[in-house]
Amino acid sequence: PPPPPHPTPPPAPPPGLYSSAASDVYKRQAQQARDFESAGVDLLWGAEIYGYDLISTLGYLAAETETVQLMTGIIPLYSRSPALIAQSAAPLDALSGGRFVLGLGSSGPQVIEGWHGVPFEKPLARTRDTIEICRKVWSGERVEHEGRTYSLPMAEGGTGLGKPLKFMNAPPAHDIPIALASIGPKNVELTAEIADIWQTIHFVPDRFEQVWGESLAAGKAKRDPAKAPLEIIAGGFAAIGDGPEIQQARDAARGLIGFYVGGMGAKSKNFYNDLFRRYGWEAEAEQIQDLFLSGRRDEAYAAVPDEYIDLSSLIGDEGFVRERLQVFKDVGVTYLNVQTFGPQPLGTIQKLKTWSS
Repeated sequence: PPPPPHPTPPPAPPPGLYSSAASDVYKRQAQQARDFESAGVDLLWGAEIYGYDLISTLGYLAAETETVQLMTGIIPLYSRSPALIAQSAAPLDALSGGRFVLGLGSSGPQVIEGWHGVPFEKPLARTRDTIEICRKVWSGERVEHEGRTYSLPMAEGGTGLGKPLKFMNAPPAHDIPIALASIGPKNVELTAEIADIWQTIHFVPDRFEQVWGESLAAGKAKRDPAKAPLEIIAGGFAAIGDGPEIQQARDAARGLIGFYVGGMGAKSKNFYNDLFRRYGWEAEAEQIQDLFLSGRRDEAYAAVPDEYIDLSSLIGDEGFVRERLQVFKDVGVTYLNVQTFGPQPLGTIQKLKTWSS
C-alpha cells in the first residue's frame, strides 16, 4: 500500500540524480518483495495514480519473485483502452508464471480529468465493458463487443474500416483473476456479480453488513453460479505489543484516513467522505473535510475518531489483535491486507499469518 501522506510533498531530487534514485527505489522494492515472500505473504499490490506506471513495476517484480501473487491495485479504467489493459495483463501473467491479478478501479474525476484528460463518465458501464472485453481478449477468439461505453469494432465515429481482431500471442492458459476496487453501493453490487476479488479500502468489519450487505447480496444473486465465491481483500495498519510502534501505527492510520476523507476529492464529490458518513461518522466526516480543505491538516487528522482506528486496524496487544483478526475472518475476508509497524515487520507478518490460518 502507499505510505501515509506527508503534510507537504517531499522535495524533488536534484537534476541528474533522478534516474539513479529511481533505480535504487526499484532495487529496494525488489528486496522488500523477496523478504515478504519469504515471510509467507501471499499477495503484493501497488498503486498507480500519476507517478510511475504499475505495469512496468510489476514486470520487474515478477522476475524477482517466485511464489507471491502480484496485483495492480489499481489500474484506473480510464487510463487505457480495455484491449490494452488485457494486452498488458497477459505478459504479466506469463512472466509471473500465473501469479498475476488484474486489479481495476474507476479512480475519481480529479485524477481522470486532471491527469488523463478524459471525462469521468459512466464508471459502472465502463467497468463492465472493460472486464468483458478483457475476458474476450484472453479467450483467444476474435473480439466483438457491443457495450454502453465501448464497441469493438468501433460502430460510430470512425472510418468504418475496423474489423474484429484476436490476440496475436498465445492467450493465457487460464482466466486472469480480476479484482475490483469499489466502495459505492452500485460498484460493490457489480463487483459481487462479475469480479473474482473485491479490493476494499478503509474497511470496518463491524459495520460491514450495514454498509455493504444489501449491495453484496444483490450482486451475488446475479453472479454466474459456475464462478468461485467472491474473495475479499481487507485489513489495515498492524502493530503488536505496547512499544512506541503502537502510537506510530495509530498516527499513520489517522493520517491516511484523514487524508482520504478530507482531501481525496472535491468538497462536493469525495467517495471516501461519503463512505465515512455511511459508517455512521457523519459529523466527523464533515469536520475532517472542512479542516483539511482550509489547510489545517493536523487538526483534520486529530479529528479522526479513535473508534475508527480501533475497529479498522490491528493495533494493540496480542490478545486484542487476535480478537480483531477473528472479526475480519467472520465477515468473509480471505486476504488480510496489512501495513506493519515495529522493529520486526516480517515477524509481525508471520504472527498474523499463523493466527489467521
